[in-house]
Amino acid sequence: MARTKDSFRNLSGADKAAIFMLSLEQDQSAKLFELMDVEEIKELSLTMANLGSIDAEIVERLFLEFADQLSSGSSSLVGSSASTERLLLQTMDQEKVDMIMEEIRGPAGRTMWDKLANVNEQVLANYFKNEYPQTVAVVLSKIKPDHASRVLAVLPENFAMEVIMRLLRMETVQKEILDGVEKTLRTEFMSNLASSQRQDSHEQMADIFNNLDRSTENRFMGALEERNRESAERIKGLMFTFEDLARIDPSGVQALLRQIEKDQLAMALKGGSDDIKDLFFKNMSERAAKMMQEDMEAMGPVRLKEVDEAQGNVVQTAKTLADAGEIVISGGGEEDELVF
Repeated sequence: MARTKDSFRNLSGADKAAIFMLSLEQDQSAKLFELMDVEEIKELSLTMANLGSIDAEIVERLFLEFADQLSSGSSSLVGSSASTERLLLQTMDQEKVDMIMEEIRGPAGRTMWDKLANVNEQVLANYFKNEYPQTVAVVLSKIKPDHASRVLAVLPENFAMEVIMRLLRMETVQKEILDGVEKTLRTEFMSNLASSQRQDSHEQMADIFNNLDRSTENRFMGALEERNRESAERIKGLMFTFEDLARIDPSGVQALLRQIEKDQLAMALKGGSDDIKDLFFKNMSERAAKMMQEDMEAMGPVRLKEVDEAQGNVVQTAKTLADAGEIVISGGGEEDELVF
């Protein structure tokens, strides 16, 4: 026999959502269902099926509460992460809300294992160093082999071997254990990762300035120096320019040369300093360097915009190679590295 709800105070968030959906016209509830994922629909449908008889007074109180909450405070609506979370908590339990908010804040991906595929291996390894080898083995068994191999490579060697041994002995993981690991990753790792991923504003502006043409960059930087010299100097220090390629060692320059089209490099060097030109010419064969110089002379006068674009493409290629670990761009000290 279906139970009867006779106390508004005893209604859970899921109960209220279910009553609300049953009270709507079919076409309205259908639109709401279209906005939910399969798990949400299953959960809500199960609650609706088990509601039983609901007094008209309770339905009326539910709608009054909804109207009061919607109209309270400011006359306008402000959408934010915090306000969304508060609203969800009124219709769902904490665990479900945490899962949805993690979807909003965390790295892209439908499932937890998809999300981990978008997390840098060094970040994952730093987290895993404080976990049990068995837990790490479970996680690595669920992500793609190429990503798992990169994580293993940066773990401390002894710890990595412990993980490997557990992977070798691993049998089918019980669903309860897997759910527990996934829950821990959601509540501890992903939430902390989401809050720490916001890029520093000066780093963000340095990236933006790096993509401006030279005249616009100089104009904005000059204006910024007048208003906030400290920020301007900090941004300058974070920016990476074509002239900074002088900080690449010879083997790195040769790796870069293999990735750049000759006409693109000729255009870029056309506007470069003598030092940067010498750097590239010294890492070419004598014949190739002579041909490059002849190509540059044959160009005649070129537009500054074209030079800036070519230099930007070379710099971007260098950054890509540095990110992949194929070249090293040194910093101010002998052992410093510029990390992008």
